[in-house]
Amino acid sequence: MQHRPYNSSGAGFLGISHRSFRPVGDGKADMVLNGVTLDRLSDRKALLAGFDRFRRDVDASGLMEGLDSFNQQAFGMMTSSRLLEALDLKGEDKRVVERYGKGDPKPHGDAAPMLMEQFLMARRLVEAGARFVTVAFGFWDYHGNNFKNARADLPLLDQGVTALVQDLHDRGLDKDVSVIVWGEFGRTPTINKDAGRDHWPKVSCALLAGGGMKTGQVIGATDRLGGEAYERPVHFQEVFATLYHNIGIDVNKATVTDLSGRPHFLVDGYQPMRELI
Repeated sequence: MQHRPYNSSGAGFLGISHRSFRPVGDGKADMVLNGVTLDRLSDRKALLAGFDRFRRDVDASGLMEGLDSFNQQAFGMMTSSRLLEALDLKGEDKRVVERYGKGDPKPHGDAAPMLMEQFLMARRLVEAGARFVTVAFGFWDYHGNNFKNARADLPLLDQGVTALVQDLHDRGLDKDVSVIVWGEFGRTPTINKDAGRDHWPKVSCALLAGGGMKTGQVIGATDRLGGEAYERPVHFQEVFATLYHNIGIDVNKATVTDLSGRPHFLVDGYQPMRELI
C-alpha cells in the first residue's frame, strides 16, 4: 500500500508483539540474511539479550516483553525456510499459477498493485502455518471515472478471488480457511459530477467463503439505489463475530485486557451470523 493511512498496522493496547508482519521491498527481498551466517546471527541475538536484560527489570509498561516476543518471531522467520518457500512460486504447478494470472505490478492510485500472485501466496502462507493473511489489492476509491475504472479492475479481482476459493476447495482447505473480501465503507448511491462515487458509511458489502460456512446465499438487502439497508441489516461486528467463531473463539467469553487492566470483549454484544454457521 502506498498511502500509509490505509495500513492499520498498530495493535493498540494488545502490544507490539501482536502487530502484523508486513514484508517490504520487492517480494521476498527483505527475507534474506545478506551474508550473515546462522552462527553470527545467534551471537547477535545473545548480544541483544544482554543489552535488554538490565532494562527489563525497570520497564513496567510491558514494551520489552512485547519486543522480546516480536524479536522471537522475527528470528524464527529469518532462520526458517518455510516463509521463504511460501513466497517463492517457482515450485508451484504452472497450471495453478496460470489460473491466478499475473495482474499489474504498478501501484494503482495511492493504494496497492493488482498482483494476482499475491492471492496464490496467501494460500501458500496459510499452508506454511500463517493464521491470518491480508492481501491489499488495487485502488477502489473511485471519486471519478467510476465505470471505466470498475470495468478494468473488477475482472482482475474476480479472477483472483475465484482462483483462491477454487484452490482452497481443490486442496481440501475450504472447511479450515475463511476468506473475506471487503473494504471499510461503501460508496455513494448516486454519481458525482466527475462520474465517480464518494465515501458512504451507511451501507457496504462483503463476500465470505470457506470456513465451513453455509455459502451460496445473499444476506440482507438495500433500497433500489443501494443507499440504505432495509432488510436484515448486517453489522461489521457480526462479521467479526462469525470469523472468531470459525477459528474457535467464543465471543461471549473471550476478553482482552487493556493497559489499565480492564477486560474487553472482542465485539460489543454481537453474535456470529446465524445464516452462516
